Amino acid sequence: MKLTVVGCSGSFPSAESACSSYLVEADGFRLLLDMGNGALGELQRHCGLYDLDAVFLSHLHPDHCIDMCAYFVARYYRHEGGRCDAIPVFAPEGAQERLTTAYGDSPSASAMGEVFDFQTLKPGASFEIGPFSVRTERVAHPVEAYAIRVEHEGRSLVYSGDTGVCEQLDELAAGTDLYLCEASFIHGKEDIPDLHLNGREAGQSATRAGAGRLVLTHIPPWTDAQINLRDAREAFDGPVELARSGAVYEL
Repeated sequence: MKLTVVGCSGSFPSAESACSSYLVEADGFRLLLDMGNGALGELQRHCGLYDLDAVFLSHLHPDHCIDMCAYFVARYYRHEGGRCDAIPVFAPEGAQERLTTAYGDSPSASAMGEVFDFQTLKPGASFEIGPFSVRTERVAHPVEAYAIRVEHEGRSLVYSGDTGVCEQLDELAAGTDLYLCEASFIHGKEDIPDLHLNGREAGQSATRAGAGRLVLTHIPPWTDAQINLRDAREAFDGPVELARSGAVYEL
């Protein structure tokens, strides 16, 4: 299983990275986790526009899903080869309506559904996506949001999406080989429950979960990532690093 960081900036793109988007590959199957601002352009550095096999949207905030509007254009109006078949999109309830509204002038209310086969996420659900066994849990965020665990041939990764501290996330990440965890806030600076984690909280979650490796992501451009990295390392004894656009992890 291979994980490629397509984009990892939180809230809006930075000068170095698009917003949240992560490509997971195994056995020739490509699953994209989130498609935030700027992600579609960066994705094309790693695979073709029409080579994705499925998409998972952790929640419907723009920095995690807005480039699906651009991807709709690429799939719906493809000139060579005709319109694309519908690709599975696993997302919270209302995703089709939200993206149709965001696009603003789609050919019809059902046009998104002609190229995206929307599947509604549920808490505690276990299912297959291609060669992957996945499990989803709802996490602590102002809108309906999900973390995901992806497993393949005995290896696993967990992506937190956006979340505050919650037991569901720790349980989902239990024993995972790679923990891709958001760290948006700075300890002692922002303290808003059920919104985001800081570096210390991400490290503590990794410790509680017994994760093998912690990769901090979704750090906004206004946050000092080095502070969060330091705080996470103080709270977690395993390997910790910052996500960066283009980084590849082999599991």
